[in-house]
Amino acid sequence: MAIIAKRQKSEFTPAPEGLHAAICCDVVDLGMEQSPWGQLHKIQIRWQIDEINPKTQKRFIVVRKFTLSLAEKSNLLPILEAWRGKKFTKQELDGFDLEKLVGANCQVQVVHNIKSEDEVYANVQAVVPPARNAVKLQIADDYVREIEREKRARLEANPDGEYEATDEDVPF
Repeated sequence: MAIIAKRQKSEFTPAPEGLHAAICCDVVDLGMEQSPWGQLHKIQIRWQIDEINPKTQKRFIVVRKFTLSLAEKSNLLPILEAWRGKKFTKQELDGFDLEKLVGANCQVQVVHNIKSEDEVYANVQAVVPPARNAVKLQIADDYVREIEREKRARLEANPDGEYEATDEDVPF
């Protein structure tokens, strides 16, 4: 019997274009990925914006992937400097903890990239400080950080509470 695979129309609703109030809800370590320049350490920054997805009744989440580098020609450095509204000091460039971003408010510029009639992707083009006197956003209750999802999955796999601890379980 044949097993037929076919293209499915996406039901995904991209975040709307424009400048949106946002909060950083997660920074995810993606590990090493192959690139044309060799193996590079990648991360993903995730933001919740103030717009509600009418299909899910939850705030939209937009993401952007970066190489984990604050080198002068990196994509991460200008985004972070624009977000905080100032340059990094030499000391900060020697090591900046990206976990500090989680919970930080900002504005994100979302643009759409259109691949085909059925494929529209919302991309974060720019990140700037929050508008003056803007109401600060809080991370929505329905969002669970990626690192917490892994812990929950381990706990759910062993509902009696017994599981093998990892280095991430000890925060110091």
